[in-house]
Amino acid sequence: MFAMMEAARLEALHLTQDPDTGLKAIIAIHNTRLGPALGGCRYLVYPDEQSAIRDAARLAQGMSYKAALAGLQQGGGKAVIIRPAHVDNRAALFEAFGRFIETLNGRYITAVDSGTSSADMDCIAQHTQHVTSTTEEGDPSPHTAMGVFAGIRATAMARLGSADLQGLRVAIQGLGNVGYALAEQLHAAGVELLVSDLDRGRVQLAVEQLGAHAVASAALLATPCDILVPCGLGGVLNGETVGQLRCSAVAGAANNQLASADIADTLQARGILYAPDYVINAGGLIYVALRHRGESPVAITAHLQQISLRLTEIYAHAQADKGSPARVADALAERLLYG
Repeated sequence: MFAMMEAARLEALHLTQDPDTGLKAIIAIHNTRLGPALGGCRYLVYPDEQSAIRDAARLAQGMSYKAALAGLQQGGGKAVIIRPAHVDNRAALFEAFGRFIETLNGRYITAVDSGTSSADMDCIAQHTQHVTSTTEEGDPSPHTAMGVFAGIRATAMARLGSADLQGLRVAIQGLGNVGYALAEQLHAAGVELLVSDLDRGRVQLAVEQLGAHAVASAALLATPCDILVPCGLGGVLNGETVGQLRCSAVAGAANNQLASADIADTLQARGILYAPDYVINAGGLIYVALRHRGESPVAITAHLQQISLRLTEIYAHAQADKGSPARVADALAERLLYG
């Protein structure tokens, strides 16, 4: 356990269980140099407890990097609740989790993530103030999509020579809350949309409302396009799939898109520009962090615009160094986190 923490450079790892509600939760705190750790709470089924702990640790590190490069006074953390096969009272389970967060005295602030909702955050908020993206504060997904859209324009400028997206072929993998909101923005910008999702209803909706072309999930990565936009779960770019890509750039909302760090170098060698995921998808974090601090909508929108500026900076450094943007982003984040 300690070897894993050292490898991920975690500050702390907290575990709890509550037999009365079925709660089994993990909170990983990666780095608090810039401020309290902030990160979403996942509520998913895991094959075993070690997988859940590794997921929390990996995602907490990404949140630290994301907050640092987004210019936020926040550290990085992540919570994972192992979803039980059966739960009698979901509200009671999340209330128990809220009591657990309160014991950390503000070192970790939670938010929505895969498998959780604003209603769950409302339950947590009954027992701690260290929670955001409640029903009152709103869903961060639209702001994530706004940031990714700005990042796609910056990526198009860097790779294709123009920020005008009119007529580009853009392939979106995953039409969840972020993916669909992003598809709407891209449609309004005049792109040709190629979409896939395991939920056929979401795909059909995109076809009918946005004029998208449906592509089988297994075939999307190998479909010719200008920009590939992963918006599902992580690890989509691995040793097998990266060789199938037929795109000029990858710029999407999914966390941890690279199965391993060396995949960034493979993309670079193939001439595919990669937008570091924790840079381009920082819009949701920016929203929940600033909303939690009481910032105005105008200030939040202005901060979102910095995503494209940061990406442009990273691309310029990568071009000068003839290296991967992912390596540049990691180096910039680590300089801020560790000095």
